[in-house]
Amino acid sequence: MQLETIDLKVEDYVALVTINRPPVNAQNNKFREEIQLVMDSLGDREDVRAIILTGEGKAFSAGADLSERPTQDPGNYTAHNRRVRASFDCLLECPKPIIAAVNGAAIGAGCVTALCSDILVFSEKGYLQMTEVNVGLAGGVAHVRRHLGESDARLMLLTARRLYGADLLRMGVASACTAPEDLMETAKGIAQDIAKASPSAVRAAKASFQMTENLSIYEGYRFEQRQTKALSTSEDTEEAMAAFREKRTPVFRP
Repeated sequence: MQLETIDLKVEDYVALVTINRPPVNAQNNKFREEIQLVMDSLGDREDVRAIILTGEGKAFSAGADLSERPTQDPGNYTAHNRRVRASFDCLLECPKPIIAAVNGAAIGAGCVTALCSDILVFSEKGYLQMTEVNVGLAGGVAHVRRHLGESDARLMLLTARRLYGADLLRMGVASACTAPEDLMETAKGIAQDIAKASPSAVRAAKASFQMTENLSIYEGYRFEQRQTKALSTSEDTEEAMAAFREKRTPVFRP
């Protein structure tokens, strides 16, 4: 896979996806094309069970490349918005869990990219920021609202303040906030724990999070029960049950 804006490494069932577009990993159309290609591919690969998403250098992603803003010609904004949505949707729709390791600035589109991941871990230098109100733009409310409480979401979006890892941990947005040198080890530890679990059960769990977000508790739990029934006859479940009976570590086949 020839990539210009992303570095990709796969080892021990964990994929490391690094946004690499100096100097601040701004997102252009090439990046949007490549992140979809990468996530779609990793979603299908049997040698990948968890994904870490991070940024090269001092930034996670400082947002959209404003040099590629669409013109006002008919259709340009519509096509641009579709490309942007797809670059976020591919993270939400990827069947493998994604851990965002936020090493620095995650601004605007970079903030939404992090928020579209499944688990967020931050360096003490990592932060989320939505600067749209300062540059005459709008966007991000729906994704910010999924993770922050109403007051904090409005504070973030209406003031364009930076929310650092320690703040986000306190707010319940981040799962961890580490010293910069410990960030990747923390993310890898989470990814390795996921990789040890039943791959089919992990996929079902992510699907349940995605599908039940806007369902009632009644309908959501019915969906999860259907997932459990479907898993009950799978090879993964049979191996997990056998390993439990035999008091050994399960070995899940690709």
